[in-house]
Amino acid sequence: MKNRFKISGPGVLIAAAFIGPGTVTVCTLAGVTHGYTLLWAMVLSVVATIVLQEMAARIGLISGQDLATVIRQQIPGKSSRFFAILLMLCAIVIGNAAYEAGNISGGVLGLESLGFDATIGWGNYYINGWSFILGGLAAVLLYVGNYKILERVLVAMVLVMSIAFLITAALTRPDIWAIFKGSLWPQIPENGLLMVVAIVGTTVVPYNLFLHASLVNERWKGKAHLAAAKRDTVVAVILGGIVSMAIMICAAALQGTQISNASDLALSLEPLFGDYARYFVGVGLGAAGLTSAITAPLAAAYVVQGCLGWKPNLKGVKFRAVWMSILGIGIIFSSSGYKPIQIIQFAQVANGVLLPVMAGYLIWLANKKQVLGSYVNTKVQNILGICIWCIVLILGLRLIFKVLGIL
Repeated sequence: MKNRFKISGPGVLIAAAFIGPGTVTVCTLAGVTHGYTLLWAMVLSVVATIVLQEMAARIGLISGQDLATVIRQQIPGKSSRFFAILLMLCAIVIGNAAYEAGNISGGVLGLESLGFDATIGWGNYYINGWSFILGGLAAVLLYVGNYKILERVLVAMVLVMSIAFLITAALTRPDIWAIFKGSLWPQIPENGLLMVVAIVGTTVVPYNLFLHASLVNERWKGKAHLAAAKRDTVVAVILGGIVSMAIMICAAALQGTQISNASDLALSLEPLFGDYARYFVGVGLGAAGLTSAITAPLAAAYVVQGCLGWKPNLKGVKFRAVWMSILGIGIIFSSSGYKPIQIIQFAQVANGVLLPVMAGYLIWLANKKQVLGSYVNTKVQNILGICIWCIVLILGLRLIFKVLGIL
């Protein structure tokens, strides 16, 4: 029983990756705008994430390779292979570089909501010292290049994040029956469709598929650990979903209030529920920013490694050069407050294309006996996979249309 529910392994790093500042902000806005009504969307997102992440982990563990390498080796035709590699590099590497500033900035917002200001000014120029502190901490953990240390740190951060948001949710004295109803009875309120898509989009993250396939090989070797990897995925993703739902529940206490981000949530809860609410949300947001600031550069490095055929090595010079570049870009943009809008929009479009393409690749690879042998998808897994593919296709199209100004 202890091993069955043990909070450890690559799954926790995946949970740490998708509960970033973006997820915290989306869940906050969903709770403030629609109360408990959209909790079911998070339940749907958790199911979709478990199905896709399990496929990615199974492919990584059975093949002994990262997902980008498997895709590069299995796709027939030079043109198709080139398109797949280009798409993965653009969406994950450029995308994560653009989003990294948001990850670090989210952690900074959490710390600042606790009352800690580290702004440094020279004349008319200002930088935020917290961006360098959080980025430096992420750099140290990544540079060590030891998977076990990285895992333990992120497990600790996820637990801190979980405790912080769950306690805050309890402080708001939520309506338990309304929570059950919102979680199990799907309904889309007026103007709520885009919020549903946003909830799914911040949970089912393309780069997590690559990250998971690589991390299972850092932790385990061979098919003997398939059951452990699946159990780890299910427990960790469900935990991540519960944390996200706790954030929505916290925000529901302020339904109708003008809130634009999670930092506003921390400050707005204080008058109603005391200083502790603000502190717990601030700590949770800080942990969410730091965990995503670590996992996003790591995922980008794994993708480049697989696409270019480098030898797997966490301590390799080329591997370190990739994550250092991603992290460095994030620190610079975060500390200066500059937002590279055009790069972010390009990254959103690339991810909008990548998500359904990757879901399709996963289902295809998970049915190839050449890759998985007797561990190919079952009929149930294929039915679930196809349903999820339809959902992420709609999600991807919606994201592209929104960026292009069509929606």
